Amino acid sequence: MLRPKPITPDEVKRHNLARVLRHLHEDGELSRSDLVVLTGLNRSTIGALVSDLAESGLVEEVPGMGGSRGRPSLVVRSKSESVFVLAFDLRVDRIVAAAIGLGGEVLAHIQRPRSNGPYPVEKAIATILDETNELFEALPTGALWAGVGIAVPGVVETELGFVRKAPNLGWIDLPFGELIHGAIKEHFGVCPRVVLGNDANLGAIAEYVRGGATAASSVVYLSCDVGVGGGVVLGGQVLAGGSGYAGELGHLVVNPHGQPCACGSKGCWETEVGRDAILGAAGFNLGQDSFPELLDAAKSDPEGMAAKLTEVGEWVGVGLVNLMNSIDPNYIVLGGHLAEIYPYINEVVERRISQSRPNIKTRANISLPSLPLDSPLVGAAEMAFGPLLLDPLQHVEQIYSLV
Repeated sequence: MLRPKPITPDEVKRHNLARVLRHLHEDGELSRSDLVVLTGLNRSTIGALVSDLAESGLVEEVPGMGGSRGRPSLVVRSKSESVFVLAFDLRVDRIVAAAIGLGGEVLAHIQRPRSNGPYPVEKAIATILDETNELFEALPTGALWAGVGIAVPGVVETELGFVRKAPNLGWIDLPFGELIHGAIKEHFGVCPRVVLGNDANLGAIAEYVRGGATAASSVVYLSCDVGVGGGVVLGGQVLAGGSGYAGELGHLVVNPHGQPCACGSKGCWETEVGRDAILGAAGFNLGQDSFPELLDAAKSDPEGMAAKLTEVGEWVGVGLVNLMNSIDPNYIVLGGHLAEIYPYINEVVERRISQSRPNIKTRANISLPSLPLDSPLVGAAEMAFGPLLLDPLQHVEQIYSLV
């Protein structure tokens, strides 16, 4: 019988460094006493770990808020302006980019519009390089570039960096991670690890780590640009499914007598609540360019728009009840166009949910995105920070070796 290998002191130290840094990254500045309570480690061990992280340039100790007497005690915080990642979100109508520091501080944020429909990968890469140039101009010299995270609206194999299917981009079986890594390295001479993720999954991660669902054990994030995608976090882990493609919530059949869907089924949720369904119900021409007009009309006549979108609200409620019955999440966050129209359908949605789940304790909290940036963009940054948070000192060494 094989005996498990004993855990070495170095492995214990790496694990504890990761725990301390993750607390600082997710919870903000903390005193050493706070870290003792959160980790269960003794004060001398925390002191040594903080010193190692500070020596690597990842954290610093600064005076905290002063009390009624004496000098303020020191707190430990992430060095946001010294350690950063770049995050990108490939949206239907634009590519959004941000430089986000360790600890979640947004250091710079830009976006570039893109044309509707299929988007050649060469154009996407050129836009990302252009945005990267501009982001670098806003960052301090010598800051440590820890990674790149990209949110993609489609089926993504994160470990391989492959986009298997992204209908809104027109991409199928594309090794986008390898392509963008090579382009960044050629352009800038260096590139840290690039990681890709499905936009809805990353939105769920962001809301779970930094948004309104931080105290929840489970959260569903609905990414709604043209259709409806879903990301599910259960117990801190993204629900991937047997083949890694879980989250096609827009293709849950809610209306067997509904419209044909591009997936081959009939009456999928996104055919009833997708952007075209909303525009059609409101009497606007189909297409993304019409949606801002719809929102302007809604602001000038909210009651009229609410009346037009009543049936859409009913189908939104049906789908949300299905999610509550099948997944039982604590939070469901509505992103994209559903967030934008929710003020005009919320009463219908609440009524539909109440009919199916009269006990309020069994309902999920329906909320809108709570972050200053789009949730998938924040989630892309969290994913990019992953290797650093898993093994801080080793990852710093790897980054410096690339320079």
